Amino acid sequence: MQAEIPPLRGQPQRTMVDMGMAMYGMAMGHGASHGQGDSHSMQGMAGRSGTGTMMEDAGPIIAHHEKADYGVGNINQAAVQRYRLGDRGTGLEDFTHRVLTYSQLRNVITPPDRHAPVDRTIELHLTGNMDRYMWSFDGDEFSQSKPIDFPLGKRIRLVLVNDTMMEHPIHLHGMFMQLENRQGDRLPYKHTISVLPASRVSLLVTADEPGRWAFHCHLLYHMEAGMFRVVRVAPQEALEHA
Repeated sequence: MQAEIPPLRGQPQRTMVDMGMAMYGMAMGHGASHGQGDSHSMQGMAGRSGTGTMMEDAGPIIAHHEKADYGVGNINQAAVQRYRLGDRGTGLEDFTHRVLTYSQLRNVITPPDRHAPVDRTIELHLTGNMDRYMWSFDGDEFSQSKPIDFPLGKRIRLVLVNDTMMEHPIHLHGMFMQLENRQGDRLPYKHTISVLPASRVSLLVTADEPGRWAFHCHLLYHMEAGMFRVVRVAPQEALEHA
């Protein structure tokens, strides 16, 4: 079920959430010994900031989840997931002029498949281990991963949760994604979406282009380090026997 998105409160400044302050501890019990000191330090800072104004300005909380173990490929996890489509882009936080945000994008037409039922929801976590410079989806680098299957002709809701302390521009080849940004029947088309730390982003994809398509972080050094998957679009029976 899609989480209800609370009303926006203007354009919040970039906050300590970008440093992982709303995340679980960095060590995650994986024996990253030289990173544990930083982990304790950041947990202490998070404790001092608590749930005060700096955290509240990061955008409304739209989901909570229990701590999950994605293995050595991930040493952070968002304790809460926030709607951050109203945040300004990186480098534009302190400008005094008006800044366009994802929440304000609006399609000039009503997409023909806007009201098509969602057949499947796929949730992926953007994960990383900066100590070992590993980047991945759900803790698995590309070499360890399996294709993400989109049955041909089906409507897919793709949910991205950024568990890292970095912004990731995620790019899908072959098909456009519709960003669920509270614009009713005028959801904008995107082929790349920048996902801010500790945020949850929801996109709709109509799987109408058969084939194998690249899906990756467009910071190419993250892609080359493992944040890459293949999206496979084929009839359901073909996917079942692949």
